[in-house]
Amino acid sequence: MNSRRFLACLADDYARLRAVAETDLDAAVPSCPGWSVADLTRHVAEVYLHKSAIMRDGAEPEPWPPADCATAAPIPLLDRAYAQLVDEFAGRSPQDSALTWYAPDQSVGFWIRRMAQETVIHRIDAELGAGAPFAPVPDDLAIDGIDELLRIFVAYAVAEYADYFTEILAESPGRTYRLRADGAAWLVRTGPKLFTVDDAADEPVDGAPAAVDVTVSGPPAALLRWLWGRERDGDPSEVTVEGPPEAVVELRRCIVTATQ
Repeated sequence: MNSRRFLACLADDYARLRAVAETDLDAAVPSCPGWSVADLTRHVAEVYLHKSAIMRDGAEPEPWPPADCATAAPIPLLDRAYAQLVDEFAGRSPQDSALTWYAPDQSVGFWIRRMAQETVIHRIDAELGAGAPFAPVPDDLAIDGIDELLRIFVAYAVAEYADYFTEILAESPGRTYRLRADGAAWLVRTGPKLFTVDDAADEPVDGAPAAVDVTVSGPPAALLRWLWGRERDGDPSEVTVEGPPEAVVELRRCIVTATQ
């Protein structure tokens, strides 16, 4: 996906989040314990304002968040924050330098991608809270979101902050996971201080598929929601999971720790 496509997806999901939030700001968000839809909306607004400040000032804003965010009405705050964010993006090239938490990519393009993915997940949160149907997630955005989660969040976090994963991975026997969405597949390997991600061809190599402990497969949007823990209770899952439960727990614990 290119930055123009990410910005288009960002616009769509901001609009969907805003529309859903307006229907029930007081609803509890099950995927974000302790938050209402209003809290969720305010959080997204603060994220937008934070990234705008980083790009504008070239440094982490302090103190944070601004005092007025706590008392501002959520929807107007979201609108103001989104306007600032897209204005900052419009004034820069994706290749321009920008401070990020991901050392290999210190660019505006990183934030364009991250804000698109941040927004699609949080509009799903809003839908869960308000009891609204899930709006479609385009396949390309969902596949990119899966890739970002596995590589940029989890694999990077395990490599850079291994101590946070010691309890999860120290006793791991070494496991292999194949994740499949329509048109894309990933091979994840875990072990003590290890979480690696490689592209996995859907077709067997040399006539024999790689041995795996767990296979997780489903449509791109459904797999994205499953990995982020955003499935709706009571709905039948579109994701098929094959493998021992303890191995699935190991994968999920790595994801949760990396995304907290």
